[in-house]
Amino acid sequence: MGNRLTQIFFYFPHNRDSPAIISCDCSFIQKLCVTLCAYIHKRGNEIDRMKRLLGYIVTTVALAVGVVSCSVVNQAIKSGDPNFAYQQGLELYEQGKWESASNLFEACRHVYVGSPREDSLSFYNARCKFKQHNWEEASTLLDEHRRKFGRSSFIEDAEGMYALCYYYMSPTPERDQTITSQAIIAITEFLSRYPESENRQQFEDMLEELTQRLVEKSYMNAYTYYKIGRYKSAIVAFKNSMKRYPDSPYREKMMYYTAVSAYRLAANSIESKQVDRYIAMLDHYYSFLSEFPESKHLREIERMAKDARNFIDRNRKTADEK
Repeated sequence: MGNRLTQIFFYFPHNRDSPAIISCDCSFIQKLCVTLCAYIHKRGNEIDRMKRLLGYIVTTVALAVGVVSCSVVNQAIKSGDPNFAYQQGLELYEQGKWESASNLFEACRHVYVGSPREDSLSFYNARCKFKQHNWEEASTLLDEHRRKFGRSSFIEDAEGMYALCYYYMSPTPERDQTITSQAIIAITEFLSRYPESENRQQFEDMLEELTQRLVEKSYMNAYTYYKIGRYKSAIVAFKNSMKRYPDSPYREKMMYYTAVSAYRLAANSIESKQVDRYIAMLDHYYSFLSEFPESKHLREIERMAKDARNFIDRNRKTADEK
């Protein structure tokens, strides 16, 4: 989420009595792979055989690194020394071994409850979940952190990542938008509390994107009523959507469908309600005409308005004759 949130947590004091085993192994592995690649390049006639060999080696290396990582975690946990586990967790954290680092942070976290180190442990563990794209668990841990450590040096970053979790969990407009609303609240709160944040523009762009998602969802809900022929509900839904989002990019469509819904509702109503509903349709027609006089839908709407006026005139004549 910007340079600060992704870069400022990489430097920690290390326990040099317990060197990072994985770093040494990875360095050796890297040199080995480079040497093999150079050899393959020189021995073009044996390239296929060497490629297969290299594939076997890379697979073995990957398994070995996983085993070494698990070994470091198990060794730290079994040591019974929380400080050793914490330091090893930081080593893994620096290397981007988020799952392994999180396991160590969680293993020793209870020991540091109430101590100054609880703050950093809480944040590092939450960030590990965030980096693993485990948005739901990360949001829970980050929420706990920001509520418990309101004066933490990590508080801005914790609240920023908390908002990001909901942004990433926000679904497409076709689905329920409860999480999208929560994301908007979280981002709005972040911008309110940190107006000078270097990530402000990024969050403002996300806020606009999420708002447009709600706008689209609101339009889709109303349009669904229109498609299934529930015209009375469609009119209410379109009007509510336009009231809530007056600058919606769907405004012309919504005013058009509102007028069409009103026309069809009147045409399918019982005789005693038709006049009043055709009059209401004309109100929607004039509103549409005033806002979109050049609309491609104008000719169709004018035809409906003409039918509505003719119906009203016929009924008035009939009423006068009686």
